[in-house]
Amino acid sequence: MRLTHALVPTLKEAPADATSVSHTLLLRAGYIRRVGAGIYSYLPLGVRVLRNVERIVREEMDKAGALEVLLPALLPADYFRETGRWHLFGDNLLRLKDRKGSDYHLGPTHEEIITDMARREVHSYRDLPKNLYQVQTKFRDEPRPRGGLLRCREFTMKDAYSFDVDEERAKLSYEKMRVAYTRIFDRMGLSYRMVSADSGAMGGSGSAEFQVLVQSGEDFIAACGHCDYAANLEVAVTAEPPPAATQNKDGAPEKVHTPKAGTIEKVSAFLGASPDVFLKSLIYLAGEEVVMAVVCGNDEINEVKLAKALGVGEVVLASPDDVWRATGAKVGFAGPVGFKGKLLVDRAAKALPLGISGANETDYHFKNVQPGRDFEGEIVDIRSVRAGDPCPNCADGKLEVYRGIEAGHIFLLGTHYSEKMGATFLDDSGETKPVVMGCYGIGVSRLVATAVEQFNDANGILWPASLAPYQVAIVQLGSEPEVITAVAEVEAALEARGISVLVDDREERPGVKFKDADLVGIPLRVTIGKKSLERGGVELKPRTETDPKKAELVAVEKAPQTIADRVAALAKSLEPK
Repeated sequence: MRLTHALVPTLKEAPADATSVSHTLLLRAGYIRRVGAGIYSYLPLGVRVLRNVERIVREEMDKAGALEVLLPALLPADYFRETGRWHLFGDNLLRLKDRKGSDYHLGPTHEEIITDMARREVHSYRDLPKNLYQVQTKFRDEPRPRGGLLRCREFTMKDAYSFDVDEERAKLSYEKMRVAYTRIFDRMGLSYRMVSADSGAMGGSGSAEFQVLVQSGEDFIAACGHCDYAANLEVAVTAEPPPAATQNKDGAPEKVHTPKAGTIEKVSAFLGASPDVFLKSLIYLAGEEVVMAVVCGNDEINEVKLAKALGVGEVVLASPDDVWRATGAKVGFAGPVGFKGKLLVDRAAKALPLGISGANETDYHFKNVQPGRDFEGEIVDIRSVRAGDPCPNCADGKLEVYRGIEAGHIFLLGTHYSEKMGATFLDDSGETKPVVMGCYGIGVSRLVATAVEQFNDANGILWPASLAPYQVAIVQLGSEPEVITAVAEVEAALEARGISVLVDDREERPGVKFKDADLVGIPLRVTIGKKSLERGGVELKPRTETDPKKAELVAVEKAPQTIADRVAALAKSLEPK
């Protein structure tokens, strides 16, 4: 492809609404353009990268035995109503009516539709197992689309669904997908961790995320540096804290006046006590129920864990009026001693020998509060883990906290959907049983942005060879006949070897061409100009090499094979181990 015939509109500056590295670079390098909030068009370079992601995903899914299907994006409401997700998805579901007034929506995911296919087509244990997948556009009305392709309202996703006769065989299908996913992300050259995760609106018995490790990620994961334990911060746990060293059954809390000290920091300064001896008490609403959650003063309440402990979909921090009605005090002075409602106490807070808590009276706190003596509550794990916490999986490990971007998610759904929708089969004894399912998603378009978040420098994008829109960029300097001839010869020889080439044949200054080549991020740059030819050949330089003095000079007649060898080496470096 010649740039004089291409559509690669690079920009010196990104638009003001670009909020992430990938958003900025994909706009500046001419890969995408914004149409509306969370809605993007792909330009030719963007389409080529997107197709490379799809190709890798399809190859590994096919290799794992999955079969490709294509389901509709426009869906009748009846299927989501069967499972209750018509209401569960809430405002995230893009709803519409047809001319007859019937309810429809644009598919955010396709569990119901694929389950309907199974109940129509699967009848016997002989029809199982099956794994069906698609690469298709999804729609979610995100309240705050951001980061360009990282969080969109319209996006491309690969979703796969396995169907098995029992839980044991479903786990085998799950394991096949786990292996396929590791191969997919390895082939893309990504640095990632597989972490335990919350199943959320998908339901089911368990799930794991594939988190690509980048400092700009919106997710937090905890991982052990000594073993393979890793989990999303929403579900990560730490080792069981040791019990309190002493339990003094005598004595009572001492009430102290703490005027206008309604935060841990202010009370800590006022009393001269460390935050880690405080019992932080927060009031939440769980549906209609008012509850108090208690953690140590230097810990944070994990609202996902709290909601799970209460058996509800979500919890909401109480308003000041709700806090007043529940405790008789202003916000900042709630405490577990004497609290009359439902009380949940974190394991670490239960192990605190003596602590400081709010007294449920404005401007007062209690000192010398002892869990178990002065208050009782349900003991649960409701804190967010912190860096340095002991690993729950091994004796010697400590947890580290990373930021990441969720690139893939695999679920063991069990019979969550098949029971609700009547997707059954006859087993070998003639008994009717529900199909056991798994679900496996990859954010295909998100991976385009995720790769840029991980692979970039001050000059632009550094595509891995497997994702790059072209494998080689030829920068033509000058229009002398010998230069034009050399460019054409190298280009033709590379294309004959199956190597994709982008030639910058524009009438631009060398500096502009080099800057654009770095911005676009093609892995290998070949410079051909009068000066290089006079020196004996063409210049080769990987995109990762930033020193212009380290370009390799290769004779024109040897250049095609040398370049082909370099391309092959880059591809080999990304082969799964």
